[in-house]
Amino acid sequence: MQSLAKPRALEPLPPLAVYLQSMSYVDVRMRRKKDASFDAVPVLSHARDLRPLASLVRLLSLSPTPVSAVSKLRRSLETPDRRVAAFLRRFPAAFVESVGPQHNLPWFRLSDAAARLLREERDVFAVRRADITGRLRRLVLMCPRRRLPLRVAQGMLWHLGIPEDYFKDPDHGIAHDGFQILTPGGVTCQDDDGDGRELGLIGDGKDQEMPLSVLQMNAMRKSGSLAQVPVPLFPSKGLRLKQKIKDWLEGFQMLPYVSPYEDFSHINRGSDVSEKRSVGVLHELLSLFVTCSAERRRLLCLRQHLGLPQKFHLVFERHPHVFYLLLKEKTCFAVLKEAYMAGGDTAIGEHPMLEVRKKYVELMEESREIIRSRRSRKPIELESKVSGSGDIEDCVEILS
Repeated sequence: MQSLAKPRALEPLPPLAVYLQSMSYVDVRMRRKKDASFDAVPVLSHARDLRPLASLVRLLSLSPTPVSAVSKLRRSLETPDRRVAAFLRRFPAAFVESVGPQHNLPWFRLSDAAARLLREERDVFAVRRADITGRLRRLVLMCPRRRLPLRVAQGMLWHLGIPEDYFKDPDHGIAHDGFQILTPGGVTCQDDDGDGRELGLIGDGKDQEMPLSVLQMNAMRKSGSLAQVPVPLFPSKGLRLKQKIKDWLEGFQMLPYVSPYEDFSHINRGSDVSEKRSVGVLHELLSLFVTCSAERRRLLCLRQHLGLPQKFHLVFERHPHVFYLLLKEKTCFAVLKEAYMAGGDTAIGEHPMLEVRKKYVELMEESREIIRSRRSRKPIELESKVSGSGDIEDCVEILS
């Protein structure tokens, strides 16, 4: 019996989607190679103690203060020592210890050299305020929403060279620098509490032209065009890469460059173009900091706000010619090599607050000599490198 149903017409199949990837994934793992040249830079080797030292200098004064006034701030200061008093005793050139009037409790005051450095730090910020706060503006512009949580912005002030009371002290007047603090509802607020509040730009930065990144300025200086923006590479001495990694790196330089200030929503997250953008974002971020370096763990809070991938910390390991990982006292610091190895052939400008940080390091090294002389019971003659005029002799040259 023949079926009366009509045969179903075959519909043409849709064309197969073909995805061509210009580069295949190459597993790049950074072999830990210590570079003594970076360890010889004092501002990097003392970075672990530099921040709590500067914070304590701002908290103390020339008049003796009981240690109990600052001992409860150990967690916020992040001193490596279990007790704040032990940390203060490590730097006798900055803090002078005395015995209190009651119960023989230790009291501390600032030394004359530390007080001069504190005044110089404030003077530098007052004179170069536009340059310093402009780095915070660039960080906010790197965020797609042009906003940054207030707590995250507060944690970046030290690296940007801005006083840590910048958002809390009304005398600073952040509105003069083009910033405003917004509540979740979008209402301007001057409260010191950072819960749920965001740092934004007045006018959301819509009327401001996006700046050029450091990599773009380097390309303009060398070729006069932005058609191709390579990433400067600085191989460490003794670091060898496999041939397949070298070939991949050459192709990586030819990929299109997406500025950290541009829209990146059209980029495939798993492509090499996205990885090059991550390299560019971290390169631009570190170039804004005072020492062009930061603890790697402190950058994790910026991942979502800068549009970085989940495991963006692997970028430091996959690009050892761009970044250097400095291990100091159980802490890993990410260092931008271009700032220390390019010499004058770079668009990265020296931060105005860098000289002040170097002088703080001089006080730390002078303290080490004082403690050493006390242990050996031999008097030493120290010429204070922090003079009344604020001049200082560089003891170690920055890498050229």
